Amino acid sequence: MTKTTERKYKAAPAAIKHMEINEKDHEHFLYPGTLFAHMEPYVITTILGSCIAVCLWDPILKYGGMNHYLLPLWNGDGLPSPKYGSIAIPKLIEKMLSFGSNKRSLKAKVFGGASLIKQTSGLLNVGERNITLAEDLLAEEGIPVISGDVGGDQGRKIFLQTNTGMVKLKKIQKTIGVT
Repeated sequence: MTKTTERKYKAAPAAIKHMEINEKDHEHFLYPGTLFAHMEPYVITTILGSCIAVCLWDPILKYGGMNHYLLPLWNGDGLPSPKYGSIAIPKLIEKMLSFGSNKRSLKAKVFGGASLIKQTSGLLNVGERNITLAEDLLAEEGIPVISGDVGGDQGRKIFLQTNTGMVKLKKIQKTIGVT
């Protein structure tokens, strides 16, 4: 059985227990296969399993955004979609640059990539492949990953406050139904 090893990035603090949410902050729920970034203060929420959320934040302009992708690579069939990390990450960077951000100012936080089902092949370990893609693409773009929580066998619910770059993380416990 292949298992995704849980890891936290070197600079990752423990889960934030309290996030100051201003009444003026808008809220946005991010569905799988989408991305969202805004110049106004938003709290973006999403739920992750093997999927990855890359959060980008510009600490100078105080803008932020997030993507939520399901699979690492687009195979070229059909339309390019942010459900693939190879599309979602460049699109999120492009969106931040369209707001006036400088790529050298951007900071990343990466979450998700859990292994939620037992598997026998590393090829089927989508969570680990998603993590590797995020780390590799961000490194190629010169965007440092300053925080995050990836791998393991638990889902996550995250909240990104776009004007501060703060992320609140809640681990989702597995439950077994009894009939």
